Amino acid sequence: MEEWVGQLWHRWITRAAGDGHPAAAVALRDVARPLAIYFRALGGDPGLRVAAATADRNDGRRRWLARVAGSGERVSLARRDSETLRLPPSIDAFPAPALNRDLYYWLAALSASLDALDPPADDPDGIRRNQQATCLALARWPGLNGRYRRLVEAYLAARRLPAGLPEPEIARENALRQALTAPGSVDRLPPVPPGTPPVQPVLLWLHAGALSGPAEARNGDGEAGAGGAQQDGGDQAHRAERVEASREKNGLLMYFRAESLLSIAEFLRINRSTDDDPDPQAADAARDLEQLALATPDAGERVASRVRFDLDLPSAAEDDLPLGPGLPLPEWDYRKGVLIEDHVRLQELESRHAVPQPLPDRLRRTARRLHQQFAALQPARRWLKGQPDGSEIDLDAVVRAATDRACGRHPEEQLHLALERRERDLACLVLADLSLSTDAWVSSEARVIDVIRDALLLFGEALKSTGDRFAFCGFSSVRRQQVRFHRLKDFGEAFDDRVRGRVQAIRPGYYTRMGAAIRRASQLLAAEPAGRRILILLSDGKPNDLDLYDSRYGIEDTRAAVHEARRLGLVPFCLTVDREGGGYLPHLFGQSGYAVLRRPEELPTRLPALYAQLTR
Repeated sequence: MEEWVGQLWHRWITRAAGDGHPAAAVALRDVARPLAIYFRALGGDPGLRVAAATADRNDGRRRWLARVAGSGERVSLARRDSETLRLPPSIDAFPAPALNRDLYYWLAALSASLDALDPPADDPDGIRRNQQATCLALARWPGLNGRYRRLVEAYLAARRLPAGLPEPEIARENALRQALTAPGSVDRLPPVPPGTPPVQPVLLWLHAGALSGPAEARNGDGEAGAGGAQQDGGDQAHRAERVEASREKNGLLMYFRAESLLSIAEFLRINRSTDDDPDPQAADAARDLEQLALATPDAGERVASRVRFDLDLPSAAEDDLPLGPGLPLPEWDYRKGVLIEDHVRLQELESRHAVPQPLPDRLRRTARRLHQQFAALQPARRWLKGQPDGSEIDLDAVVRAATDRACGRHPEEQLHLALERRERDLACLVLADLSLSTDAWVSSEARVIDVIRDALLLFGEALKSTGDRFAFCGFSSVRRQQVRFHRLKDFGEAFDDRVRGRVQAIRPGYYTRMGAAIRRASQLLAAEPAGRRILILLSDGKPNDLDLYDSRYGIEDTRAAVHEARRLGLVPFCLTVDREGGGYLPHLFGQSGYAVLRRPEELPTRLPALYAQLTR
């Protein structure tokens, strides 16, 4: 093993193509936005986000391979998985910035072509898949041919030449060069003897790991071939994967995924204390708990009300009041392409500890201003002239009729004024994200939950002036069996001190199973007999939960719920304080279905203004 690593290190370092061209480097952050638009315009998966690739923390070979590829150790290889297209954070492989920028756009086009291909049956190195994607991209978009040829010519000139390589590596290198210049002409790499170092990676292809000849060279990497899919190490839970080694191997060697270890000390046989060992200071700790009034609660008070571990659900006696037995709701599984019926259990709740409260004094001045502004939106009555009947005589019409008769004409008898009373035919439901992340501070004086609370209070005061029917709800979740849906104000309720008390009693909850909450809110809003029905979602982050919902699964389920709301005739709109919302909200709500607040503290005043724009 040591001999193989030493040989690999010597060859990679001595034959490196250099440290790149830092003066001509192009950073992903400078082209990320147009690159994402370009990728989706070419038909790339709209649910795939574009992000910077990061080298595995504990696998130095990827950094060495990147260095050999002529891009220095600052560049990771481009790859993609089911959720993300990961591109190098910076490219300096070529001396001209235009070529480095072209490489970003070529990798995006190559990834967009992969979505139209089925994976080959036997393609361990990804050679055929990358060639097929290249041929498809050049055929679908002929304008890319010139860019691709320039990239290949510049890249092969910088790539190490076959001359001087050992005989088994010469054939492999020539096959790769042929695959680049004539895509589709190479079926697989020539076989090489065991122990041959992995081949130098190709920067013009998508990788999930180093291309290598023998299968032994890939063991332990935890990665697929060049065109395969692999979750980024930073996005995975820390899990150690043990592999049984043969008895002939050195017993001191352990095979595992190094990036998934929390600590190597967990594998060492060290005599360490555990929770079961006697603690000589246990008595002192118990007395301290008693002094803090945590061990002995007050009369009539439960211990659960004084001690609460993070993310533990409260006891039934301390939790909010349930409204009904719970509602089964479906959930969209994008992997199978089916809507799973009764997959989620949603429990509607009403605050147990809410008490009627007036509007806080600090919001009264803003509320008066909003009341005056929104009163102008309320339609005024007007007189309709020349009506066949009405409550008043239209003098102008009478004079015109008398004149027409004198001239020998026969005017129509429409001589009355009618008073028309118009009403706004609108209904709005505001759905607030009450997940644990809303406990974050946005300033030295307020948290996200505080600005959401103020936004709901001011929005309610503003809508009182228009006469529109509206409702407030909030949600959080703990897996699919416990989606918590808080009813803060129903459509038939007046916005009074009881509702204000419920709004002021909201607090950060758990996780964000957004799809189920949107489906329930859509059901409530769709039951309203209004001509225009608006669903506003207040959010501070993307969908997530403890299970697989914290991935693209949650994104796609939320997107499906938004499409279901539109089919019901609703107008969904998302107002978020997540600065990264522009990366995933277009896929969920469309380009014109969301707004991102750069300053979360502006939410209380921006929400009423947004509603005024949506209802014009």
